[in-house]
Amino acid sequence: MALGRTSVIALMALVAVAAPGVAGAAWTGPFARTASNPADRLAALPIEAGGYDRAEGCTRRTAAPGALALASWLGRTTAGTSWGVVRCERWGAGSASLHAEGRAVDWRLDAGRPAERRAARRLIALLLAPDRKGRPAALARRMGVQEIIFDCRGWFGGAPALGPYARCRAKGVDRTTAHRDHVHLGLTKDGAAKRTSFWTRRAPAPDKRERWTPPPPLDLLPD
Repeated sequence: MALGRTSVIALMALVAVAAPGVAGAAWTGPFARTASNPADRLAALPIEAGGYDRAEGCTRRTAAPGALALASWLGRTTAGTSWGVVRCERWGAGSASLHAEGRAVDWRLDAGRPAERRAARRLIALLLAPDRKGRPAALARRMGVQEIIFDCRGWFGGAPALGPYARCRAKGVDRTTAHRDHVHLGLTKDGAAKRTSFWTRRAPAPDKRERWTPPPPLDLLPD
């Protein structure tokens, strides 16, 4: 279902209310502009609306082109190493991890190591910072990044900040499930296909600028 600008703003306000205290936290947002944001070089182009494309099953045995390109960009941009893309992980009928469709990158940066924690937070701040025209999450939207999970916090397309990650509520959750030892970056279908403006250097199609798919509740995204 397509939502207008007013509905999107209302949705973002509801997300903010649902995660009290997040906006005041230093690294979880909302985010300020950052220097040398690659999204600024594309500021003259219309930007993707953002949104969320759910995964339905284990449909790929190899990484999607956009996931490979994202991993390559990460290797040039930040510390850490790839922990892989493709993993067949079903949650139930018609529901799966983005890894199952080859459109999520796990990037090893450990929250327990100060230098790596700082690198992860800088990466997240860069992805979710506004561009010079004030458009939030500009680089994430340009790349087609629709979800970010790290250190018991998660961001899903369109949210104003990172919120608590549901799986961390479980007693005795391990560090990998809690995403304390890696950053998870999930892509939209267009991002996975390298059809977004960061990769094409062209304006997104009009329907891509207007389309909006609200992100699912955090509890439905254990990834």
